[in-house]
Amino acid sequence: MMHSFSRRNFLKLSGAAALSLAFRLPPADDEPPPASQPLGLGRVTSTVRRRDKPSTSGKVLGWQRADDVVTIYEQQVGDAEPAHNPIWLRVDEGWIHSSLVQPVRNELNTSILEIPEGGFLAEVTVPLTEAWRDKKRAYRFYYSTTYWVDQVVTDKKGNVWYRVLDDRYLVYYFVLAEHLRRIPDDELTPISPDVSDKRIEVDLAQQQLTAYENGSAVFTARLSSGRKGSVTPTGTYQVERKRPSRHMAANDGGGNGFDLPGIPWVAYFYWSGVAFHGTYWHNDYGRPRSRGCVNLTPADAKWIFRWTLPVVPPGEDYVRDKNGTEVIVF
Repeated sequence: MMHSFSRRNFLKLSGAAALSLAFRLPPADDEPPPASQPLGLGRVTSTVRRRDKPSTSGKVLGWQRADDVVTIYEQQVGDAEPAHNPIWLRVDEGWIHSSLVQPVRNELNTSILEIPEGGFLAEVTVPLTEAWRDKKRAYRFYYSTTYWVDQVVTDKKGNVWYRVLDDRYLVYYFVLAEHLRRIPDDELTPISPDVSDKRIEVDLAQQQLTAYENGSAVFTARLSSGRKGSVTPTGTYQVERKRPSRHMAANDGGGNGFDLPGIPWVAYFYWSGVAFHGTYWHNDYGRPRSRGCVNLTPADAKWIFRWTLPVVPPGEDYVRDKNGTEVIVF
């Protein structure tokens, strides 16, 4: 039976649900593990304190460093701070806050030995992997990031490598093929393609996004918008450019630049490059912390990418159309 909700009630209920899922582990194909088994894995995105209880008042037991991969045994709502995300994670030697832990899986893939003409889009399915150029490590590629594969090679030891294009610097890197999964075309098909009346509302005060079809809310997600000094612009816009992968980088001369390859599911709606996109360098949705873009989980960004116009056809890496889905930021 269908239920009708007012916009206020919908946002209230969806906001509560989003908070309860502030730390969402990647979906698995099998049944949920028993309570005595680990919930999954997390990659630490930046150094975080490990405490003896799920609270900022807990005794510091040590530190988890950036790129540590931790086993998660339990998640729990801790004390009231931070209010936007009170989720704590129990790991091997204490509790860490979820805001700096990316939910990950560790899945190896069968290498594709015949690359189709034009290559294919792939995503990283392990917590992290090294990308090499000229026999030197160029980057670490992280879970859920996306890249275009255009060539496969096998080295003298029998290791299979994919060649991937850096779309910003127009150079190539090599990554172990088993660490990348080809994204099938059916995962890129548009959502609600027959609906023309679509819009997205971004509520900066609530740090929440809501998508509407014919005036009814069909999707909501927590987000991180632009922080002080780099605020997300308010107003009415349209999604005008989209690409399933983008290397974003900047350097402001003050040591606060960023260099982020493989950002997934990018949908631009503002002339300066402000976009919806997946995020792998934090898990701190519910407060402003971006350079102006709308940070989303990779799963939420993928939904927005598939739902909005214009459509990026499978096998294409870019589309531009100024008559895309309406975006209202307030």
